[in-house]
Amino acid sequence: MANAAHPRQGQAAGGGVLALEREAHGLADRLPELLVDAQRIAQTVAHGLHGRRRSGPGETFWQFRQFQPSDTLRQIDWRRSASSDHLFVREREWEAAHTIWFWTNLSASMDFRSDLATTTKRDRALLLTLAAAELLVRGGERVAQLGLTAPTASRKATTRMAEAILAHEDSTMLQATQPPKIHLPRFSGAILVSDFLDPIDETREHIEMLAADGAVGHLIAVVDPAEETLPYEGRTEFLSPGGGQRWVADRVQSLRTQYQERFAAHRAELVALAHRLGWSFLVHHTDRSPTEPLLSIIMRMQGGPSDRRWQSNEHANAAEASK
Repeated sequence: MANAAHPRQGQAAGGGVLALEREAHGLADRLPELLVDAQRIAQTVAHGLHGRRRSGPGETFWQFRQFQPSDTLRQIDWRRSASSDHLFVREREWEAAHTIWFWTNLSASMDFRSDLATTTKRDRALLLTLAAAELLVRGGERVAQLGLTAPTASRKATTRMAEAILAHEDSTMLQATQPPKIHLPRFSGAILVSDFLDPIDETREHIEMLAADGAVGHLIAVVDPAEETLPYEGRTEFLSPGGGQRWVADRVQSLRTQYQERFAAHRAELVALAHRLGWSFLVHHTDRSPTEPLLSIIMRMQGGPSDRRWQSNEHANAAEASK
């Protein structure tokens, strides 16, 4: 399915990335902090640190075990050993913060806004990206904008992401309708925010590349309500996102059923792709509150039943099964 042609209309001015970054902080502030904490799986997540239930470098106490010849005297816990006839070593649980890579479609296709919505798809996609990154950083995760910023857990992470987007706003990379073809580190996470209106074969090729090494991700489809319903009547002029193509329908309402069926079929293929890779897929309409997809994605990442791959080697198994 090609990028949807949009009726001729005034487009919202581009830019405003830093303003959206401030709005994202405000949105994150309004979300119940308990919701994030409530979804953390017991024994695997604590303030953004993901325990692997095995000994290794970390801050969290795991268990005592008896001293072994291979241990050093420095490892002995003398207080625990004093109450027994044996020497004991205090083991800490191996911990690692997740790295979540964001990609946001900022192409011309995302500049569309119909009269049914109050914001462009581009601005809503940016807001969701920055707000999700802010929440994840608060939870101790590392975040990065794919191809733009390095992973960081700094409280200034979202500001750096916004500044990087602003600095490269006109670059070819940020005008692309697909994420870059790269291999993400194993056990990474990805959140891709787009309208996903490109032909399904192109989308499949790029997402499978990101998932090839076991990365688990989430697709957030940002859609203007008019793109799903084709609510127009009579003679209607459509322009391609870049403005280079023009098409006029004399009685556009006669195309509505066929258009909606094709749109639904394209959506079904996206859902099937995500399901096969063990990724999640959700749709957000720009006439709805941005808190809805944000709450949903945080819940899924922090313990939803479809996302238990975050905690185990099932990452690799899922990728292997999809080949």
